[in-house]
Amino acid sequence: MEYILYLALGAMAGLVGGLFGLGGGVVIVPILIIAFELQGISHNVATHMAVSTSLASIIFTSIPSIYTHAKKGSVRWSLVTWISPGIVLGALGGGLFALSLTGSSLQLLLGGFFMLVALQMLFYKPQAASRAGPGQPLLLVGGSGIGGISSLFGIGGGSLTIPFLTYFGVPMHHAVGTAAACGLPIALFSTLIYAGAEAQSGNLPEGTLGYIFIPAWLGIVIASVPCARLGALLAYRLNELRLKRLFGFLLIAMAARLIWINLTGD
Repeated sequence: MEYILYLALGAMAGLVGGLFGLGGGVVIVPILIIAFELQGISHNVATHMAVSTSLASIIFTSIPSIYTHAKKGSVRWSLVTWISPGIVLGALGGGLFALSLTGSSLQLLLGGFFMLVALQMLFYKPQAASRAGPGQPLLLVGGSGIGGISSLFGIGGGSLTIPFLTYFGVPMHHAVGTAAACGLPIALFSTLIYAGAEAQSGNLPEGTLGYIFIPAWLGIVIASVPCARLGALLAYRLNELRLKRLFGFLLIAMAARLIWINLTGD
């Protein structure tokens, strides 16, 4: 039964990643936390497993999304080149910081962050800017922040990269395509940190590589790769604003649950 859930989760994550350039982590992480805890996996490691497995799956989810956006001419490779070094440093630091947190602390941070992402999706309206685009030093600094936060919360960084780029005048379709390309180095270097980690509690189930749960990772990857390409294609045809609102309300509910259970102990 769990494998059906992982396949369905991968399909949803792929669609979301392709549509919004979000990498799918905003779907994968909260649902994996619930799935792991229902399977009886220790609360102390379930959150780190969800973050780690999400990032490992984004490595593969991002590739078809990048390919599709690149074919549409939406990836600004000059921006990717300059933002990537900062992303790598941030991803390594964010992963190490996450490993130092307890499961409850990480869940509270996740709940707060996903709530902010949901509010952004519901209310943020990119403005057409006359700015020439972020300069190279700003790309390096911004990339560090994006990489660190993304690695901490198990996301591909699109919810941070897109508003960052559009604020400096990058058109929306270019921002989405470039964000998708930036998700690959985030996921790759974060995965290296989590895959090499050892659980302090020793409560990891069988089938893990570091904190990455291979059965869940495999199911997500199998379904997400084709759906990521489909999502990227649909991004050019569907009403993106309506889709963002629907997903934003769903994300608020998942974020509220993470905050509630860790504040009340229920």
